[in-house]
Order: sequence, then structure tokens, then C-alpha cells
Amino acid sequence: MKFAPPWLVAAVLAAALPGGALAQTPDVATMLKAADKFRASADNLQVETQITVLNADGSQDKERRYTVFAQAKRQSLVLMQSPAEKGQKVLMLGDDFWLLMPNSQRPLRITPMQKLLGDASTGDVATLSWADDYTGTLLGEEPCEAAGSPTKICWHLSLAAARKGVTYQRIELWVGKARFEPIKADLYVLSDKLAKQATFVTDKPSAPTMVTEMVLADKVSNHKTTHVRYLSRKDRVVPETWLNPMFLVKTPNLE
Repeated sequence: MKFAPPWLVAAVLAAALPGGALAQTPDVATMLKAADKFRASADNLQVETQITVLNADGSQDKERRYTVFAQAKRQSLVLMQSPAEKGQKVLMLGDDFWLLMPNSQRPLRITPMQKLLGDASTGDVATLSWADDYTGTLLGEEPCEAAGSPTKICWHLSLAAARKGVTYQRIELWVGKARFEPIKADLYVLSDKLAKQATFVTDKPSAPTMVTEMVLADKVSNHKTTHVRYLSRKDRVVPETWLNPMFLVKTPNLE
């Protein structure tokens, strides 16, 4: 489906919402900033993350552990913690991604779409901001199904990439009406093909304060599901040197 021009979206909204309703709805920037806070509660975080891939029959395929240092100014460092990947790192500086392998002195350029495990890409794990990376349009109210909760009425937002290097060019996002917690998202790549569908699990479905898990369903090639669980979060600013690819290749162990 092609992205509708803003004038057409505005015309549809004006026709669909009752008189005065449009002026009473919260602005999109406020909704996106609030939705981001459910995944990243501060500008500088250490997030312990577990990714589990399940086969179509529900059996476990793979499981890995990652430490993600999500820092301000679109900078992130991912440390692989499982024995099979120990020593590997992914560094994101703005639109630039590098993979650093142990025993290699050359950082490898990668893309935010490159798979980390299952359907979780480096961008899915390393980047957390919708408000900074996308421009949004409010399409109105729609029923949507929250993970583990009955269907409820949500806000439907359509997000368009505001810069190069984002993982997805278009995101259809549904958030809660009162708190703007993310409920589900359809994720589209550059060709406007639906690549994944994400659902978000929160700590308290009736009064959510944070997202505890993101479930990714592949819509292209397989029937596996990928669960990205946020095991813990804490505020942490890492040393500036940790965000330098040449420092990382010379310093394999950061802890």
C-alpha cells in the first residue's frame, strides 16, 4: 500500500471525526515521545536483553543474551553475552553500524536490517526512538488487540522515516488511548513490503509503565516467532571511548 499524501490524510480525518474532536486529540509528537518512554525510560541506558526464537510448533530454536548500551544522540553498543557469540559487538553511531568480531582488527560495516538472531535485526535491538527518527500522522481510532488483553480502542499512527539509516521506512503503529503505550506495529521496508509484525507486552496491562517484551512475526519467509525480552534496565552512561570502533577492536574485553 502506498503512503497517502498528508493533504489526503487530513481530509479523511476531518470527515471521519466528529466536530471538534480533531482539536481535542493529543498531538502526534507527544504520543510518540510517550510511546518511546515505555521502551527507553532514559536517554542513557543499560538494557539486559534475551532473544528467543521459536519454531512454528512452539519448540525453541535458539536463545541468546545481549547487553545493550543505548546512549543519547542515536549511539548504541551491543555486547553479545552467550558462549556461541561471546566477544562480538555491534556499534551504532547515527546511521552507521559496525560489527566487531573477536580476533579481527577491522570493523565490518553492516546495515540496521542485518539479523542479530531470528527476526530481530540490529536496528530492532539497538534503536529505540520513534519520536526522533520518524514523522507521524494520526489516522484515527481503531480497535486493536493488546498482548494478553482483550481488544480495546487504540490510536492508529502512520510513521514515515525522517532520515536515512532507519530500520524501517514506514511503520503503522497502534498505541493506547490514555497512556500511549505501544500495542502493536506493522513494519515496512524500503520497497513498502510488510516485513514483520510486532506486538508489545507490558508489565501491567491495565496500567502499563514499561514494555517487557517485543514479539516479532516474520511476514516474508518463515513461520518462526522471535521474542525480545527486556530483562532489566538501568541508567548508565558509558565512557566515550566505548563508542569508538577503533578503540573496540583494540579492547576486546570491556568489563
